[in-house]
Amino acid sequence: MTGLVHKELAAGVATITLDSPHNRNALSVALLGELSEQLKQALDEPAARVIVLTATGTVFCSGADLKEQGKPGAPVTASFPDIMELIWESPKPVVCRLNGTARAGGLGLVAACDFAIAPLTASFAFTEVRLGVAPAMIAVPVLRRLSARAAAEYLLTGEVFDAARAVEIGLLSRAVPEDELDATVARYTEMLVKGGPEALAITKRLVREVPAMSFHEGLRAMAELSAERFTSEEGQEGIAAFKAKRPPAWTV
Repeated sequence: MTGLVHKELAAGVATITLDSPHNRNALSVALLGELSEQLKQALDEPAARVIVLTATGTVFCSGADLKEQGKPGAPVTASFPDIMELIWESPKPVVCRLNGTARAGGLGLVAACDFAIAPLTASFAFTEVRLGVAPAMIAVPVLRRLSARAAAEYLLTGEVFDAARAVEIGLLSRAVPEDELDATVARYTEMLVKGGPEALAITKRLVREVPAMSFHEGLRAMAELSAERFTSEEGQEGIAAFKAKRPPAWTV
């Protein structure tokens, strides 16, 4: 490890920090390798109930490390898809705490997270077309967040847009004054750790999968799942705790 990504665990929250400010936290081979390892460790750690992804410096992530591109094997393509999939498929909620601006590939990380919170001063752009390349890999999570009109507007033009606009088009969950960023992220994580781990993992899947179901199919499948959850060990513990007016066993 070269120390480009760090992880801390406190109160059920694993905070993973990109720490390569000298190149604006660009997605180098080394950084991607460390990020993958830290994500896997957080996912395997029972005490980590929620994951926060953030960075140091004034830029969250500038995208691919262009100094490494053009070499055989296009380095960024090797592990970046797996990392976005780890975040997207994570059974644990993932909150992106943007410390600042994000560009290109960095927006793939943002879109893959369940929540994304940024300071109002941050700006964003899909700059790939202006370099003669395409936002190919990141399109997979990004196009699941943006409307078709917004995607065409920003992926085709490469125009810079602000945090308020990023909220409007679905790229961000919230944009807040810089001095409210940490408190806003903490509000989300404090709410998330109150959820049952299994219930959170299942509900993450519902958010993604139910809209694609037919109305009839969805109702039948969800009725079956609902009955299953009420009788599950976690569901029974949650109901018992509610009746007894005590915290459930999974509470941090």
